[in-house]
Amino acid sequence: MTKEELLKKIKKLNIKTKAVANEFFVGNYRSIFKGNGMEFSDVRKYEVGDDVKRIDWKTSARQRKTYVKEYEEERELSIFLIVDISLSNNFRNKEDLIAQISGSLAYSGCENGDNVGLILFSDKVEKFIPPQKGRNQTLKIIDSLLNTKPSGRGTDISLALNFLRKIKKTHSIIFLISDFLDNNFEKQLKITAKQHTLIPIRIIDRKFESLPKGFLFTLKDSETGEDIIVGNFKENINFQESLPIKTLDIYTDEDYTKTLMKFFKRGGKL
Repeated sequence: MTKEELLKKIKKLNIKTKAVANEFFVGNYRSIFKGNGMEFSDVRKYEVGDDVKRIDWKTSARQRKTYVKEYEEERELSIFLIVDISLSNNFRNKEDLIAQISGSLAYSGCENGDNVGLILFSDKVEKFIPPQKGRNQTLKIIDSLLNTKPSGRGTDISLALNFLRKIKKTHSIIFLISDFLDNNFEKQLKITAKQHTLIPIRIIDRKFESLPKGFLFTLKDSETGEDIIVGNFKENINFQESLPIKTLDIYTDEDYTKTLMKFFKRGGKL
């Protein structure tokens, strides 16, 4: 792909994700991800109906009138997109879908005034963009999604989650986007889910979801290059293993906006 073609693709993807986010996601996103808690703002005189638990006893004693504390919602949120760009996702339909989902979520976060960061990984961390606000951050994220090619051949989800926990100690919203074709990452998923709000998005291509019975197949491992001959004569083989936590499954032949809209309308519940 030439530089001009790449710039054209970046511009096209930016326009599409911006339109999709504005039409479908931003309002629903805002209703789910409201901030980390409540922050003290000011005091005011007590009014009938106020919660007595909010009475500021020190101020009330000093002023000899009853005052209550007022709070404001903490709007500052950190959103991380942790995106698997390993060779098993190095197919046009998977690459395009991952870029569109990531771009739409990044735009929604930035429009909501949140800090959005990006971690791209294979069997190593390929790129890290610290969380920031603003539309330029969305463009930077989209550019990285389209420009970054994996230097590693495998997939290491545990490594990416460990990297996140080292750089981000406080609670964040984590979108982990992957096909989850990896091993021994279950423990790290559970640890991360306890510290952060973890939303695993699993990308699935139906063509590689199962192996029908009655055929002899030659398969190539995209990450190792190894050819594997499989004779399947008894029953259909399902390659999509169950995971220890629930995932938001999005298929490459489906409209991802519908799946994400259902997710947002459920209040962010998987």
